[in-house]
Formats: sequence, C-alpha cells, structure tokens
Amino acid sequence: MTAGSRANDGRPVLSRVGHDRAHLSRLLPDPTGGRPVRVLTVDAQRTVPVQEGPTGPVLVWDERPALPAGAVYLGEDGGVPYAAVRGERSLTVNGRPVDLWAGLRDLGTELGDLEAGLLVEAIGILEWHERHRFSPLTGAATTVERAGWTQRDPTTGVEFFPRVDPAVIMLVHDGADRVVLGRQAVWPPGRFSILAGFVEPGESAEAAVAREVEEEVGLRITDVRYVASQPWPFPQSLMLGFVARVDGSQEIRVDPTEIEEARWFTREELRTPDGQLAVPPSISIARHILDRWVQGELS
Repeated sequence: MTAGSRANDGRPVLSRVGHDRAHLSRLLPDPTGGRPVRVLTVDAQRTVPVQEGPTGPVLVWDERPALPAGAVYLGEDGGVPYAAVRGERSLTVNGRPVDLWAGLRDLGTELGDLEAGLLVEAIGILEWHERHRFSPLTGAATTVERAGWTQRDPTTGVEFFPRVDPAVIMLVHDGADRVVLGRQAVWPPGRFSILAGFVEPGESAEAAVAREVEEEVGLRITDVRYVASQPWPFPQSLMLGFVARVDGSQEIRVDPTEIEEARWFTREELRTPDGQLAVPPSISIARHILDRWVQGELS
C-alpha cells in the first residue's frame, strides 16, 4: 500500500504548496503590480483545463495582461502572479489546446507542488464565493474586495472572510497490530477507511475525535495525538488528522445511522489486500495516515 503520488516527503498530497500567497498584495488596488497574470478557469463542476505533458498532466493557464474582472488573486511564484476565475469549458484557452477538463480528485496526485497548491486554493476560494454571495445579516448581495478575499455587506459595512469547516479524521488502533476501519453504504463495494466527522461548535478537535469514535463504533479511546492536516475543498473542509488508541478491551458497536460496517484489520491484511478490500485513494489524508501506520511510523 503506497501513496503513489509526486509528494513523497511526509506531507499529505493536498497539503503541498509551491507559491507565495502574497496576502499583503491583496490590499493593493492591483495585486499583480501591473504584471501579466496567469489565470485558471474553474467550471461549475470544479474541473479545470489540462494538457498531457511529457511527465504528466499540466494545467492550462490563460495568459492575461491584467487581472480580469471577477478573478481571485491566488499569489505568485518567481515574480509571476496567478489568479482563478469561474468560467465555462472550452476546447482552447487563449489559443492553447485543451486535452481534457479534470477535477482535483483526478489531478491532485499527478501535479507538482506549485500547480497542486494553486489548484486547491483556486477551488476552495471559488467555492466560498459561490456559497456566500449574500450577507447572512441582511440578505443583501455582497460586494467583493481585497482581490476576492473578502466580501462586504453594502448596507452595514460588515466584512466577511473565507471560511472552512474543521473536520477530524482518525486512525483508531489497539496499541498493537490492529486498526478499526469502517465503511459508508454509499461507497463502492469493499471500500473501507478510517473514521471521520465534523467538529461541533464549542468543541476541541481532540474532543471531537473521542465523540465521533464513540458515536460511530462505540469505542472509548485514549492517547489522542495530532498527525497532519489537509484542505479538502469539497466544498470547504479542513481535515485534521489524528491517531488514537482504544482504551482496554472493547467490542465494536456500529451505529447504523453513521456507518454501514466497521471491523478490525491487521497490518498484514492492509499490506496484502485480498482483492475484496479497497482502501482510500492516495489523494486523501485517510490514505496518508493509513499508509504511515502500516509502515510503522504511527503507533
């Protein structure tokens, strides 16, 4: 069981970044400083234009002389500004042919650090704009400011900033050689993964880990430790990864409203699956944590 991506430095695949977000530039009337800008089009299905390069897929950027209306400034790399805009699919981008339109799940493990980081940021910020076009205070249409990084209620003047929903995802083990994996009914046959759930208001991430595990599989846990985090812009989650140990000898009690099935798996079963078991895809932080546990890096 290996990650199978371009990232092999201990980070989750979608946590890679190769550019400077240049947050101070967002305060300027023109964050690009008058330089030509590379603009990525993201369609309503969250797919982007791609060319097949000699070493794998690359994004097709639209070279613009200035930041176009409605675009969100993403930052820069090597003096080149980058931005993203919502748009429609086309066969070419500024005269450059498009081989296909693909999404983050398809591309996340294939892109290099720069384009992977830009793509995650682009999808996340555009999803926020799609879902927050009106003020939650008055219902008035908001105005976009700071190169796409704030919205303002025109009647009250209140600013709104991009939001993410914190979620915990946790590998629960027995302190020896077994891990609990569960599956949801909507997943493909044989797919199992580590447990996960959203953080509730007024709750710490560690408390959310303990609560979700007990809710889903009826197990009490101890020794909750943070592992890593990864953005998951489907549409706006931040996955906080943990590892935890079952407290004593307990039986799994599945809550059918939460998951369909859960059971123990050994490291050997995960190293050499029998063909009936499907683990999470390598783009997910679930796979990142599971791989590290199988390799003996987490305990």
